[in-house]
Amino acid sequence: MSDFNRLPADLPIPRDDGAADHLVGRPAPEVELTSTAGDTIALDALPEDRCVIYVYPLTGRPGADLPTGWDDIPGARGCTTEACDFRDHYDDLTAAGAARVFGLSSQDTPHQQEAVDRLRLPYPMLSDAGFRLAETLGLPTFEAGGMTLYKRLTLIIRGGVIEHVFYPIFPPNEHARQVLSWLRGNPTQ
Repeated sequence: MSDFNRLPADLPIPRDDGAADHLVGRPAPEVELTSTAGDTIALDALPEDRCVIYVYPLTGRPGADLPTGWDDIPGARGCTTEACDFRDHYDDLTAAGAARVFGLSSQDTPHQQEAVDRLRLPYPMLSDAGFRLAETLGLPTFEAGGMTLYKRLTLIIRGGVIEHVFYPIFPPNEHARQVLSWLRGNPTQ
């Protein structure tokens, strides 16, 4: 059993394999995803202002083991700490120009809702259990424990276009602060 709230000191650092190089400048796809807020989010109809969508592999649950070898897969471990970093900096992110913040994984909405409730997240999670973004945008994935999962990355969408991509992400527990620094350093006005 793992402590989801702490990262091991010796996590392998993910390398940039170029799997997200094609994303900047692409239009947000015509994809609708179920939200833990109980609505459907159309990615191509997001507000004109900047929206942050951080994509992560999976959120662990207390009492459930992570896939075998999880800590040895570069970029896999840290979903809970990343979610909490976005929670802790949510107000700062919105003050810096993020109209909306979402987490996104291939886990189903009930699984994500448990994480939103347990971690007290002020933003919704989006479920892409059908890997529609992998199909429409070519988002990178990997295999672990017999599952296909998204690699960790973050999309900044503005005016219906992917304006910026963070990939690879390390360490995940500091990623919201990286996004915040970018938002502050790249004001829209």
